[in-house]
Amino acid sequence: MAKQKKFLTCDGNQAASHIAYMFSEVAAIYPITPSSTMAEYVDEWAANGRKNIFGEPVQVQEMQSEAGAAAAMHGALQAGALTTTFTASQGLLLMIPNMYKVAGELLPGVYHVSARALASHALSIFGDHQDVMAVRQTGCALLATGSVQEVMDLAGVAHLAAIKTRVPFVHFFDGFRTSHEIQKVEQLDQEDLIPLIDQEALQAFRKRALNPESPVLRGTAQNPDIYFQAREACNPFYDAIPAVVEDYMAQLSAITGRNYGLFDYYGSQDAERIIVAMGSATEAIREGIDYLVAKGEKVGLISVHLYRPFSAKHFLSVMPSTVKRIAVLDRTKEPGAGGEPLYLDVKDVLYGQKNQPLVVGGRYGLSSKDFTPSQVFAIYENLALPEPKNHFTVGIVDDVTFTSLPMKEEFSLADAGTYEAKFYGLGADGTVGANKNSIKIIGDNTNKYCQAYFAYDSKKSGGFTCSHLRFGDTPIRSTYLVNTPDFVACHVQAYLKLYDVTKGLKKNGTFLLNTVWTPEEVKKNLPDNVKKYLAKNNITLYIIDATNIALELGLGNRTNTILQSAFFKITNVIPYELAVEKLKYAINKSYGKKGEKIVNMNYAAVDKGGEYIKVDVPAEWANIALESDLSTTTVPEFIQKVVRPINAQDGDSLPVSSFTGREDGTWNQGTAKYEKRGVAASVPVWDAENCIQCNQCAYVCPHAAIRPFVLDEAEQAKAPFKEMLKANGKQFAGMAFRIQVDVLDCMGCNNCVDVCPGNKGNKALELVAIETQYPNQDNWDFCMNEVSSKQHLVDVKANVKNSQLATPLFESSGACAGCGETPYVKLVTQLYGERQMVANATGCSSIYSASAPSTPYTTTPEGRGPAWANSLFEDNAEFGLGMVFAEEHMRARIVRIMNEAIASDCCPNEIKDLFKEWLENRLDEQKSKELQKQITPLVKASTCSHCQQIATMTQYLVKQSQWIIGGDGWAYDIGFGGLDHVIASGKNVNILVLDTEIYSNTGGQASKSTPVGAVAKFAASGKKVRKKDLGLIAATYGYVYVAQVAMGANQAQTLKAIREAEAYDGPSLVIAYSPCISHGIAAGMGKAQEEQKRAVECGYWHLYRYNPDMELEGKNPMQLDSKEPDWSKFQDFLKGEVRYTSLLKQFPQEAKELFEAAENNAKWRYNSYKRMANQQWNVE
Repeated sequence: MAKQKKFLTCDGNQAASHIAYMFSEVAAIYPITPSSTMAEYVDEWAANGRKNIFGEPVQVQEMQSEAGAAAAMHGALQAGALTTTFTASQGLLLMIPNMYKVAGELLPGVYHVSARALASHALSIFGDHQDVMAVRQTGCALLATGSVQEVMDLAGVAHLAAIKTRVPFVHFFDGFRTSHEIQKVEQLDQEDLIPLIDQEALQAFRKRALNPESPVLRGTAQNPDIYFQAREACNPFYDAIPAVVEDYMAQLSAITGRNYGLFDYYGSQDAERIIVAMGSATEAIREGIDYLVAKGEKVGLISVHLYRPFSAKHFLSVMPSTVKRIAVLDRTKEPGAGGEPLYLDVKDVLYGQKNQPLVVGGRYGLSSKDFTPSQVFAIYENLALPEPKNHFTVGIVDDVTFTSLPMKEEFSLADAGTYEAKFYGLGADGTVGANKNSIKIIGDNTNKYCQAYFAYDSKKSGGFTCSHLRFGDTPIRSTYLVNTPDFVACHVQAYLKLYDVTKGLKKNGTFLLNTVWTPEEVKKNLPDNVKKYLAKNNITLYIIDATNIALELGLGNRTNTILQSAFFKITNVIPYELAVEKLKYAINKSYGKKGEKIVNMNYAAVDKGGEYIKVDVPAEWANIALESDLSTTTVPEFIQKVVRPINAQDGDSLPVSSFTGREDGTWNQGTAKYEKRGVAASVPVWDAENCIQCNQCAYVCPHAAIRPFVLDEAEQAKAPFKEMLKANGKQFAGMAFRIQVDVLDCMGCNNCVDVCPGNKGNKALELVAIETQYPNQDNWDFCMNEVSSKQHLVDVKANVKNSQLATPLFESSGACAGCGETPYVKLVTQLYGERQMVANATGCSSIYSASAPSTPYTTTPEGRGPAWANSLFEDNAEFGLGMVFAEEHMRARIVRIMNEAIASDCCPNEIKDLFKEWLENRLDEQKSKELQKQITPLVKASTCSHCQQIATMTQYLVKQSQWIIGGDGWAYDIGFGGLDHVIASGKNVNILVLDTEIYSNTGGQASKSTPVGAVAKFAASGKKVRKKDLGLIAATYGYVYVAQVAMGANQAQTLKAIREAEAYDGPSLVIAYSPCISHGIAAGMGKAQEEQKRAVECGYWHLYRYNPDMELEGKNPMQLDSKEPDWSKFQDFLKGEVRYTSLLKQFPQEAKELFEAAENNAKWRYNSYKRMANQQWNVE
């Protein structure tokens, strides 16, 4: 008898962690997208005292890497504790060595994996099965689930079967499509699962644990005489797995009323064409089968649950005897193989069978590529062909090797009565969070089933988001994006021109636009394609000015609550009064720890949600003749044909041939400047009268969207603007100065306004509505295209002002508005970009630096600029060191060839003299650059064999500036071993650590850089141990240049440190304090620079430079650049950031103790630095 149903509205990660928590005594964790939230849930529940099946909170330990987590898991299992971990992608690959050990030693661990693409030609955070297919050889059992409900139901099977069989399990489900899809599911609780545990097997596991009371030895070294036999001894354990898993599935079926097998068949009992697949695709395939069977087609599906061991007997038992043709779908790619793994497994099972069906294989859905009903139909149609295509792809157009099945028109198979909605938002405007709340309100307060999925681009806050919601009276199996919505909300006015926001909106549907326009302005300014669509399809149009309402309420850019309230009132999917009540309950739950003020502001926002206006749609709009949307501006072909379609959310339409010549992942530099999104609500405007030409605004701009320009007389005459100042400085005689804003690339963060000293207290910048500044974009275009750089007239390294006359070679990145990291990255390119090599660790800095199609690193007019590459997260320092090895080797070859040429008779004296000069000055950046220009044309024109060799290597004539860039998660944790080795090498590398004190990219988890008392994910009750002193560790070598900087606290010290670091002939390490949106700065990210200043003033962060060259002069290498802190401001600083104040709300007593410890630690560090700086040097 099925139990009374208890529902939970959650995503796949929550479902997996809900079950994992019950069975775990220890959780060894490390963050990686998209699995991080599983570990976050476990950490949060443990912090709040939730009990597992043993009546205890889980012991949660964050490790320094996934390799560390796997090793800790291995150790905990050997010592007798049931242990779990959560991972994906490269993280899973780092666990492989220990997975072999855990499996070989028959330990019952469970790895929950939100399966994700692997980094090959490019990184992708999105889902497929490449990672789990890379561990199928480890000896772990592999269990697949395909929906949030299946995760809830079957995750427990992995734990139960691991205990009973002694074989570790990998439980996997599709990253994002299942891990982040929210569904209303039936919840399993501990009382359902405790009776299923084999207590004898559990006690046997405890008894086998390493213990000095009954000591044994494990992990021996074995020789050829016995290793083979001992390895084969495990076979009976694997033979038992299918039956054990089948039994547990049967027991769970009795509890839930839902039937599961090792392989599940769905479809016509006399099917002739079937698909074999696993993961979320099986849900969409079932929808397609229902549609086709209703039309009389004989089709079916075998969905795989137990993938390893692969039981031929169980597979054949569910396959109808009538099957003639099978398509096996793999969500992975194995280049060079005879086929993908599941395809080869199925072929193997069927080999030699009577009436053996024809089997073809296909690839689909890599990197979460949407798998839709039209693709399901294409696969079944392929099977019906006289000769079905084998090794096919579906969902793309392969016009190079022609593997793809024909693309068909998309449509939805959602059940009748299912309501579909889409919400277009801006990253960090709260749209995604609001929709998560909405779907939970609907799921928890009605009898409706619901589903929510969220699509993102790779930008940080300020990027594109699209929320896809469905709700209806029957379970929702549509594991693909909403393409035919009943309701569309566009929360960003600028999107009207950037994306086709009304595409697919059903006839008689509803469109809600957040806009600052009045109804009359809406009718005037709506793009013609939107007007035509609304009229032709009888769409009801509503508008609301949530942008200004949010500003009036003090919510900044957080329009989400207002628009969420408007959605409930317009659609009436649940009674509006109930929606308001539940919205306010959700607000209190979500924001209660952030303070009463924020809660009340959001309450007011709910009440303002009804202030929308219905706008009449004139019937004549249906007759608008649309003009060609081809741009009149001339742009490179790559921008027009590849970059712009991707930016317009139309990248799915690009064929494989678009990437011919880019098969290795190579991308053009400087594509970001073509985006011109215009998503800021407000941008700065310059008042020349109050400008003192200090250029601080440009120095701190995270997006290089405000810059000084110096115009000569000819440029002044052509300028479309008159507002200019006489340029300060003798070298600028007759020239004019102007600060120019890039209106459409500015993110409106306000840092430029905040730092502007102005003239006599009157600022030269103020934020104004972006609508008033659109004409100013023409002035930016003029300055960029018609005004030449004057940086050659000054020493750009001399001071802050001069540095900003150098053209930034890092611009318009996808970083958050107000980002604390990018001003440092930009500054380095201004000083060294023309000869800069960059090895960039995976993390925020790699994502905003290189998310296709937008590349903010750019080039000079001569085509020089930073050469950038990303390898992985853990190996960045070594990766950068490898670049140094290559340059050293190639330059050594040039030295050898030049010396041979000088000694020979084949070269004219003119060339020999230049070779001698280069050999003497090859380590001088400026002279090597000048000599390259002289040497290159001569050696290319020469017939001398030595010159001809050098002609192929002229790019190495200029001394390169090697930079290794990454965040604190890399430098302090996963990459620390490599970083330590690189600085120990003594090689001339420059390491820039962008220290946000958390793992910013994966959502704000604690790192060893996180200070005591800070609340971060994986530190829900506050960090208990002090921050690691990376700089001091590096300084102990004695030959490493080390600096700690904070741009907002001391701009000149930051410049000086970077300049000294690059000039130092050896390893350098610059640790840059970088405020992050995850800190929850009360004043907002528009005060990021001010926050750095406050951090240094109160002693939270310290500025110093440790320069070994000073020791050669008989001086102390340690120079403390911070003034004596005002410790009275320390606690106020902590209380200005949510990462600290949230601890006060949840754990007030612990907060008080930890905050005191944080201040004491800061004093301890400062006193350590002070002692070092005050040491008498060279005193024996």
